[in-house]
Amino acid sequence: MKIALIIENSQAAKSDIVHDALTSVVEPLGHQVFHYGMYTPEDKASLTYPMNGLLAGILINSKAADFIVTGCGTGMGSMLACNAMPGVFCGLVVDQTDAFLFGQINDGNALAMPYAKGFGWAAELNLQDCYRKLFEVERGVGYPKERAAVMAKNRGILKDLKAASCNDMLDVLKEVDQDLLKAAIAGERFEEYFFSNAQDEAIADYLRSVLRS
Repeated sequence: MKIALIIENSQAAKSDIVHDALTSVVEPLGHQVFHYGMYTPEDKASLTYPMNGLLAGILINSKAADFIVTGCGTGMGSMLACNAMPGVFCGLVVDQTDAFLFGQINDGNALAMPYAKGFGWAAELNLQDCYRKLFEVERGVGYPKERAAVMAKNRGILKDLKAASCNDMLDVLKEVDQDLLKAAIAGERFEEYFFSNAQDEAIADYLRSVLRS
């Protein structure tokens, strides 16, 4: 699985903590982590939480990433921005119970976490526990098990509702403020990671034109 990590500007100072916690759990499981920034508070490319959502939409819809790990001060803004995008199903994860139930019941493709609120002593241990509860087990099998079929049906209904209520991602990219789009893909490693992994040529071609403009 290709996991994309996205950190917004207010929490960029914690980038290494989050990245180390994530890689320590998922890389031994055979997953790859692609850190799209921010890396430090001094980065030239500064990501806001709306940009987190836009970048998540790009990565999921182009299949450059299979799963998004993001967040902000409370996690709420990044969650809302991600869920505004077609094809992105993002849960707010505060603790390991949230992580387990989100994986088992909702089986989404993105999570947002609070990196300021409640981020105190041994916070990195909570991050690791959350990632374990999500990535070490098979997702989408239901909890409790006797409701697994109902939960799977509801996930399908939600997917159909999202498809009906959202524009195609390429249309989103063309209609969104182009300065916002340019800022969202301005990270120093975006081109390296994205163009080597993206599987949707139409999205990739459009973003090439944006980067050249």
